[in-house]
Amino acid sequence: MQLIGMLDSPYVRRVAISLRLLGLPFEHRSISVFSSFTQFQQINPVVKAPTLVCDDGVCLMDSTLILDYAESLAAPGRSLRPSTRSELRRELQLLGLALAACEKTVQIVYERNLRPAEKQHAPWLERVGGQLAAAYAALEAELARAPLQLDNITQAGVTTAVAWSFTEMLLPGVVDAAAHPRLADFAAQAEQLPVFLATPAA
Repeated sequence: MQLIGMLDSPYVRRVAISLRLLGLPFEHRSISVFSSFTQFQQINPVVKAPTLVCDDGVCLMDSTLILDYAESLAAPGRSLRPSTRSELRRELQLLGLALAACEKTVQIVYERNLRPAEKQHAPWLERVGGQLAAAYAALEAELARAPLQLDNITQAGVTTAVAWSFTEMLLPGVVDAAAHPRLADFAAQAEQLPVFLATPAA
């Protein structure tokens, strides 16, 4: 399998880390949707990262769908999903919040960096910034209620850590780490795990 996309994308990175945790071999091809658009287009005409090129040449898109497929390939008993319904519900709740934080971070970065300053829409940035703050506030509250585990880390743990690191890297100071101590601490510890160190964002 080939994973196409840059690790500075939280979606590409969460897939790369998860594939390694699931014990699935793959080749990572660091191709940008921006600077290498034409090259990416030759692999996947939609030019969407991440793209997973399966061994038979089929291309899968969207990190969550790719990870669904990856789970089906993993050895029995090796999964990043919890086994009980109540654990799964919380897992999906946390994943939704972390993925929303990624999405809102991307929207702010695109508005700031890809749109000319005179065309940037302040009310839109304020709205998206409020959504980003709400997602991280909810994640912090959930971690206060029941911390995420670093040993036997689940997909919610992977994605939460990747999301926080992504926002900190691209929008430093926008989300106050001091107001999210559990979230910041969990992400910092996760980033020291061997699989995270082997899959750096920068």
